[in-house]
Amino acid sequence: MDFWQAIVSGFKNYVGFSGRACRSEYWYWVLAMIILSIITGIIDYAAFGDSEYGPVNSIFSLATFLPSLAMGFRRLHDIDRTAWWWLIAFTVIGIFLLLYWACVKGTTGPNRFGPDPLGGSGLTHQ
Repeated sequence: MDFWQAIVSGFKNYVGFSGRACRSEYWYWVLAMIILSIITGIIDYAAFGDSEYGPVNSIFSLATFLPSLAMGFRRLHDIDRTAWWWLIAFTVIGIFLLLYWACVKGTTGPNRFGPDPLGGSGLTHQ
């Protein structure tokens, strides 16, 4: 999945908490959110000066909160973990565990959350 496909997929599955998201989809989405957050921050600074909360960045954050959460849930599904694991982020060590899991290759072939987003059948040929 390329950069633009990941962004389209993230917004297309705006509140799609089921299914799976491959590593490239997840990390391209994260990169896009960081870039857009910087851009909206610059717009806020240019338009409103040195205010603590800029309206453009705040609206952007609210608009992308649910798709970002859904993308994180689908990424956990890709490694065959339930979305409840996201709660571990409230612990210090849990943030590192979630970061590690975001970097791990997803389950090859279908798992209990759906088919492989990369199209792997999970069958090994001998």
